[in-house]
Amino acid sequence: MRSIKQPGAPIAERIQWVEARGRAFSFTLPAGLPLLEAARRGFAAEGFKSGVLNFRNGALGPFAYVMPALSTTGENAAFYSDTYRPGGVTRTRVGSMTLGTRDGAPFFHCHGLWTEAGGKSSGGHMLPDETVVAEPFEVEAFGLDGAMFTAEPDPETNFKLFGPVAAARSGARAMSRAFALRLRPNQDFAGSLEEFCRAHGIGRAKIHGGVGSTIGARFSHGGVTEPFATELAVTTGLIVPDAAGALEAALDVALLDYTGGIAEGRLVRGDNPVLMTMELVLEALD
Repeated sequence: MRSIKQPGAPIAERIQWVEARGRAFSFTLPAGLPLLEAARRGFAAEGFKSGVLNFRNGALGPFAYVMPALSTTGENAAFYSDTYRPGGVTRTRVGSMTLGTRDGAPFFHCHGLWTEAGGKSSGGHMLPDETVVAEPFEVEAFGLDGAMFTAEPDPETNFKLFGPVAAARSGARAMSRAFALRLRPNQDFAGSLEEFCRAHGIGRAKIHGGVGSTIGARFSHGGVTEPFATELAVTTGLIVPDAAGALEAALDVALLDYTGGIAEGRLVRGDNPVLMTMELVLEALD
């Protein structure tokens, strides 16, 4: 399997996880608010401080983002481009967000694909402090009670990355058994989730959110992304038994690579290792 050498030594625990309770809900992001504040308010209205969300058709402006890029210093296996600030209203096609805290304040990690006002198709990593909701749009969310995504220094990748930590129960109406996860580098995305479910007695699961990166990508429709640095959003994900009863992850994603290439589709199981990180919530369905 493909792998990329990270600047730091691998951490023994390859999946950082916290079991919690959670609940799916939807809400509308109001126009005129920074995307971070709009998301925070939507979760807070349901009693949550952290969770994940997915969206499709949205409108952002002002808007700022970065793309994956090669590292120029060698301090990281890959890095970010300069900041892009397209004018007008940018229309999102797909996106996924992790909402949590960084340095004690609300923060998000959000990847997606979009079309800029001038017609350019692009994607990447949205910047929380420079992105504003231009028109109201609906999102599908999953709130966590008992876990929080928190940005902490990660010595393996030399980045400050979101990972789940245990948190005090808020008393929010949380219905389902849920696991907040962060997958560490150089392990197959689908295989890691399948093994996690087997280890924790999860017979069926639904993925909510899903923000991270893979080392290129191999798709079930035959498409291949060769450039190794990507920004990826999970669009849908299920882990269910196959005809023989073995767990099988079906992961549909959208991504942008460091050359600007865009790809979408279902990932091949066993051939899509994580580059830096993969954050998501697994909701146990039985």
